Amino acid sequence: MPFSDDLWARTTGHDGPVRAHMAFFGSWLRRPLRVAALAPSGRPLARLITDWIEPGAGPVLELGAGTGAFTAELLAKGVAAKDIHVIEMDDRLAEVLSERFPEVQVTVANATSLSRDAFPTVREFAAAISGLPVLALSAPEQIRILSGVFRRMGPGGALYQFTYGPRCPFSAQVLARLGLRGQRVGGVVRNLPPASVYRISRHVSPPTITAIDDDVAAGPPTT
Repeated sequence: MPFSDDLWARTTGHDGPVRAHMAFFGSWLRRPLRVAALAPSGRPLARLITDWIEPGAGPVLELGAGTGAFTAELLAKGVAAKDIHVIEMDDRLAEVLSERFPEVQVTVANATSLSRDAFPTVREFAAAISGLPVLALSAPEQIRILSGVFRRMGPGGALYQFTYGPRCPFSAQVLARLGLRGQRVGGVVRNLPPASVYRISRHVSPPTITAIDDDVAAGPPTT
């Protein structure tokens, strides 16, 4: 059953519980270059990055879930908990995620080592979303992540990645090498800091962009 706004807030730690935020801040202190931001993502960004995920379409892969803002939004959209498969390399954050979303499969692992054997009950993913700090990753790390994701991605599936930078966080050389393309599908001004979302896909047509609310500033796709 989809979450209410109030339940989404409580689930992600924005209304009351502070453990998730403390775990997130602790992770940032330990790995400031490997955590995308000092504060967890807000709901406008969560709504945008999950906007193209259709409930019932199939399993969804989430990379770097942090405190679970995107996980909660997937559940709010009606995606079944059993269809959400999370990879989080920080064991403290993974513990918080497992407690908060007991029916979601959370695996403690590095996204650069996504193997064919990961999530053995899943034949292929319908889509993926990512909160990974891609700008802090080397080209070989980016290649390993994208190769692992698209090796398990079903036809027409895409990875949605957010960034605080001015362009696609995956380099053009990496995308070209893997036969992928990156297109900006929108941005969120009222986020800390402002963020953009890119759709990483095989060579297919981009989705139609629709504004979610006044917080979302959709821009023209770029290649």
